[in-house]
Amino acid sequence: MKFKAVLFDMDGVIIDSEQVVIDCWKVTADKYGIPDIEVFCRKVLGVNAENTRKVFNKMYEGRFSYDDYKPQMRELFVKKFDDGDVPVKPGARQLLMYLKENGIATALCSSTSEAAVKREMRAVGLYDYFDVFVCGDQVTKSKPDPEIWIKGMEQLGVKAPDCAGIEDSFNGVKSAKAAGLYTIMVPDLVPPDDELRATADIILPSLNQVLELVSK
Repeated sequence: MKFKAVLFDMDGVIIDSEQVVIDCWKVTADKYGIPDIEVFCRKVLGVNAENTRKVFNKMYEGRFSYDDYKPQMRELFVKKFDDGDVPVKPGARQLLMYLKENGIATALCSSTSEAAVKREMRAVGLYDYFDVFVCGDQVTKSKPDPEIWIKGMEQLGVKAPDCAGIEDSFNGVKSAKAAGLYTIMVPDLVPPDDELRATADIILPSLNQVLELVSK
């Protein structure tokens, strides 16, 4: 299939970070006696920081404050990242190289903050493969709203029928589809259920198969 642009989520798509984030939240939660932290983590897959804060504070009804614990979790995550414990997903580098070599535009549309996205992409050597970055602190609405993808397409100067969006989470798949993208789900922590199968245009096991798809 031929596309003018491919737009990517980051966590769980480009880097294998989602389970690491959950593990770091577990360490933090165990330290302070915060219950059901994995339930919280799975609720906010693909969601930006502001909406994640709202979910956390609503779930714990004032007993725990997101702003007290997120920095500690983030510190643990950054250490693991710097230690090389957050690998690039299989096929990511090869897919990005193919897109670059063939003049297919790319955008990284991640709910993570701009500073973190750019730091992590530079660290793994993938920063220069993206033409634009649209991050969670640059939009007013979080996934599953399509705003982040729409901004990505606007910055690339392309229209939805010419683009593919690659996602791994429920919120992400819904938002990419709502933006009108050809929506490719590459599952990470969340296996596709009937709703996801009905929403995504195609579900592929890894970015290696995405490369096969876009190079046909």
